Amino acid sequence: MKHTNLLLFVLLALLTINSRGQNISEKVDSVLNLMTLEEKIGQLNLVSGEGELTGPVTEDRNYVQQIKNGHLGAMLNVNGSEYTRKLQEIAVEETRLGIPLIFGYDVIHGYKTIFPVPLGESATWNPRTIERSARIAAIEATAAGQHWTFAPMVDISRDARWGRIMEGAGEDPYLGSEVARARVRGFQGGTLDENYTMLACAKHFIAYGDPVGGRDYNTVDMSVRRLKETHLPPFKAALEAGVATYMTSFNELNGVPVTGSEKFVKGIVKEQWDFNGFIVSDWASVSEMIVHGVARDKYEAGELAMNAGVDMDMEGRVYIEELRNLIEDGKITEEQINDAVRRILRKKFELGLFDDPYKYCDMEREEKLLLAEPHRKHARRVASESMVLLKNENNALPLSKDLSSVALIGPLVEGDQEYIGTWSARGEAKHVINTLEGFRNKLGNNTDILYSKGCDITGNNKEGFSDALKKARRSDAVVAVVGESAMMSGEALSRMNIDLPGVQKELVMELAKLNKPLIVVLMNGRPLAIPEVDTAASAILEAWLPGTEGGNAIADVVFGDYNPSGKLPVSFPYAVGQVPVFYEHKKTGRPKQEDVRYTSKYIDGPNKPLYPFGYGLSYTTFSFSDIRMNQREIGFDETLQVAVTVENTGKMAGEEVVQLYTRDMVGSVTRPVKELKGFQKIFLQPGEERDLVFNITSEDLRFYTKDMEYKAEPGEFKIFIGSSSEDLKERTFRLVE
Repeated sequence: MKHTNLLLFVLLALLTINSRGQNISEKVDSVLNLMTLEEKIGQLNLVSGEGELTGPVTEDRNYVQQIKNGHLGAMLNVNGSEYTRKLQEIAVEETRLGIPLIFGYDVIHGYKTIFPVPLGESATWNPRTIERSARIAAIEATAAGQHWTFAPMVDISRDARWGRIMEGAGEDPYLGSEVARARVRGFQGGTLDENYTMLACAKHFIAYGDPVGGRDYNTVDMSVRRLKETHLPPFKAALEAGVATYMTSFNELNGVPVTGSEKFVKGIVKEQWDFNGFIVSDWASVSEMIVHGVARDKYEAGELAMNAGVDMDMEGRVYIEELRNLIEDGKITEEQINDAVRRILRKKFELGLFDDPYKYCDMEREEKLLLAEPHRKHARRVASESMVLLKNENNALPLSKDLSSVALIGPLVEGDQEYIGTWSARGEAKHVINTLEGFRNKLGNNTDILYSKGCDITGNNKEGFSDALKKARRSDAVVAVVGESAMMSGEALSRMNIDLPGVQKELVMELAKLNKPLIVVLMNGRPLAIPEVDTAASAILEAWLPGTEGGNAIADVVFGDYNPSGKLPVSFPYAVGQVPVFYEHKKTGRPKQEDVRYTSKYIDGPNKPLYPFGYGLSYTTFSFSDIRMNQREIGFDETLQVAVTVENTGKMAGEEVVQLYTRDMVGSVTRPVKELKGFQKIFLQPGEERDLVFNITSEDLRFYTKDMEYKAEPGEFKIFIGSSSEDLKERTFRLVE
């Protein structure tokens, strides 16, 4: 091979250096010193293979030749250990320096075994469960040749219209931060050179989840205070968990596309946070700065992005075409290029790709691990744990397995593809267990299952109503499985209306007229506005888009083999006109008074959501004692210990998420009515009680003051503990200097 002698020289140089720790920097510099400018720029170029293309593609699709020319540092949408090995062999054996490629993919909620969409998984309020899902996703993805996932998405969103709300952890920065940490740990493991670990990517930096009108890719405009208090914390939490990469967002923020914002990308991530990984653009977000209107051409777009600190250009061909020109014109320096290349090479070394570029290219391992039985078992468990019981009038659930007949009605009883949602990686409908199969698995031949589709997910055709009603009349109980299709939430899938699509609501209302127990199972990737369904149904179970084992999990919950424990990570509105609606709002100078006109309220509906953040019922009941505190005042260097006793007062074992909130009563700037500061998920047998302790310090009470200092201020605070953001006990304490 033409590069063999030079590669041997590099390898000999590397052998003189220890393999771990600080000496990786020396290894990186040893390679960097041998690279031409063209080879360096090639490391900053990321292009797509033949997978799903989520934006405009570059004209030159001959990526094999680009690899041979040293013009690629990484690829996305290339799958399978056999194919990634083929391309890696070209990079390692047919280029001058033999620098291995990184292969990336959107492994969002599973690779082959698909888990609930991330918003649903966040409803578990269980970081251990979430971390385990990410670990399994990494095990499967790395077995199929992947080194890097474009996850977790840690954008906070309070707008149910936005399609990508399904990809995050909901409305709250504290819960979002805990979920971000868990997912990063799961993907990356202990150290990156372990088997089955992959680079995580915290995206989309920043404020992407708050677009005007809830429309994807749209403009974002907000105060720096709100940015720092609401949107930055999960990204900082990902950093604290050791995240390897960040991705810049499509949107502009306060007039500047984030991909070209030196203030936010370089200023915050690289300088304030001292991040030593690399930053990648989102798909073509460098070249799209031309469309935004802040760059005349690719030359100016490249200048903006490189000076902003973006190290790798995804599917834009801006860097590969313009960086040399920018250096020659003095717009950027070669040292900026060197810094970006160092960051990328460091991750390749940390992954162990220089030691063994084919470590993730094992076809036997791939065959063994994809859809492995332990993975499916976890998928069933996490799907059950993610489900939120929204209503259960007169203990309509769980249903008895001794029913002589049950009607399964609705367009989502089957529809296997819908169960795995969007961003479902290599998941396939043929591996899905739907609700009809789940009920058959659960009930066997003991119960007559009467199935009718009733209607489609969308459209106005009601011809199936008569069959659905006929079978519902013959049954002892009715279970209606309704909601969104997989392609009604996700990227570029924003909705103006967030009620049940098509004529599904009418179907539910007709079923309710039969006066039989009516169980509504919702499958969706976003909060839905369903006040009429809430009134009509006996019970409502939010199942999200539950993944490969979704049907088994729905049956487990409906028939009581799993006691639902999910809590909402995002508020559900009465109507789209309330959006954004969230618990962490502030009081106005004229808070709502029912009989006073000139106060802050709607004249045609409530201020509060239909179902609040943190809400979720159980088949058992829990009681909370009054809050106990070790003192009523604490200094800035002291700890307030807050205790509560929780008892399972029902007849079934179950889990409860005990939530702690605070409120700063008077501040130099207005403060939210509540802020989540901690939670614990506990399992209790009937009659069992447990004492829980939370610790609060002045650090937990910090915020950005009138002078934009991040600190706590002395004064009076309320502390709340309970089962949701609205069902709470409270006490008062003071922070004193």
